[in-house]
Amino acid sequence: MSSRMIRSALVWLGLSQPDGAPAHHDHDHSHGHDHGQRGGHGHTHGVVDPTIATTVRGIWAIKWSFAILGVTAALQLAVVFVSGSVALLADTIHNVGDASTAVPLWVAFRLVRRKPTARFTYGLGRVEDLAGFLIVGIILFSAIVAGWEAVGRLIHPQPIALLWAVAVAGVIGFLGNEVVAVLRIRTGRQIDSAALIADGYHARADGFTSLAVVAGATGVWIGFPLADPIVGLLITAAIFAIVWQSAKAVFTRLLDGVEPGAINDIRHAAEHVAAVSRILTVRARWLGHRLTAELDVAIDGNATVHEASVVSAAVERALFGHIPALSIAHVRVRPEDATDHRDAAHGHRHAPEPVSITGELAEGVLEIVDTPKGERLRFTATRLVDDAEVEVLIDRPGGQIETLPLRRSGADASSPLMSEIAPAEPHEFSARLRLRAGGREETAPFRLVEPADHVH
Repeated sequence: MSSRMIRSALVWLGLSQPDGAPAHHDHDHSHGHDHGQRGGHGHTHGVVDPTIATTVRGIWAIKWSFAILGVTAALQLAVVFVSGSVALLADTIHNVGDASTAVPLWVAFRLVRRKPTARFTYGLGRVEDLAGFLIVGIILFSAIVAGWEAVGRLIHPQPIALLWAVAVAGVIGFLGNEVVAVLRIRTGRQIDSAALIADGYHARADGFTSLAVVAGATGVWIGFPLADPIVGLLITAAIFAIVWQSAKAVFTRLLDGVEPGAINDIRHAAEHVAAVSRILTVRARWLGHRLTAELDVAIDGNATVHEASVVSAAVERALFGHIPALSIAHVRVRPEDATDHRDAAHGHRHAPEPVSITGELAEGVLEIVDTPKGERLRFTATRLVDDAEVEVLIDRPGGQIETLPLRRSGADASSPLMSEIAPAEPHEFSARLRLRAGGREETAPFRLVEPADHVH
């Protein structure tokens, strides 16, 4: 075999670049960072990569992949019923799993159009993760059934009918995956999506799983009847491996986990704003295939409110410009000379991180701060209805409720609201901010969490 043929095979499998192909760049910024589109894309079912779902062309590729693999699986399933091949059954389940990736995307796009409500303030994007969880469960159950059938055939061999049809169905599975591979790879290169290109090469590798069905049918034809259940067990093992990886990805999303690279990308984007002297805290979570981020940035302590607003807007523009999957960005500006609630003498952080409050009657930041009179609860409102009565209700052990009214700390109507006394220890608790104004009442639940390194 010539070196030219070997290189062509490596290119076809995605292990080498074609001659003359430009180096792939995941982003067009001159600094060369990839901003979330990393080459280590995993093959997961029920979780749609956001770098694909944020472009019309990427969504088009996902929909056509679903249609092609759905037709492929339907044809294979028909042959399963008439032939009784467990190897083909396992391969059919595998192709159904590949096709089902589009289902949570479709569900999310149907529900994400609904506007946020007082109950679902972030919308319904999280439904995509629930759909992904359901898909993984269905594939797991199907894999157990396929494995059970394969073991049963090993113990009690049965003849397979229509071997030629089983072989043809295996070829159909290979061709269906190859068409999807070409579609995803070409589209991925058009929209510069490393994730979609990786998915294409995964589909190409899955095609060899279908060819294993052909090998099993050939083994039965030459007089080795156990070839079919053995191939079925091998494919089932591959499905279990995919289910395990996909379940980890789905549960990570359900538990608000994000890839470390996403946090690094958020920090990197915020650092592009010259007025930002330091990135204090960064949080992020996925709502379906869209990313929500919260971060505190430090700027010159002598900056005016208007200047701070300009910096906040600049940080938001940088975030949206660098991270295509980002849909919501909350930026809080802090003075660089603030103590950040750190005791210089003891070198430890004492207060929990601030929390954001958003509602119809008020919006702002609630936190525990140090004052000359000691620690106090402070609510800094960016929006608050006139003559509002504000109090914090803290849930304590034994069903006890600690109530702390919040009142203006100064004569100015824009001054923060402060509690008269400090909240009881510990400062890690679930609570509610209750507001009353003009006959209306609103309750905003929140939770304060102390830093891991805090010692009382």
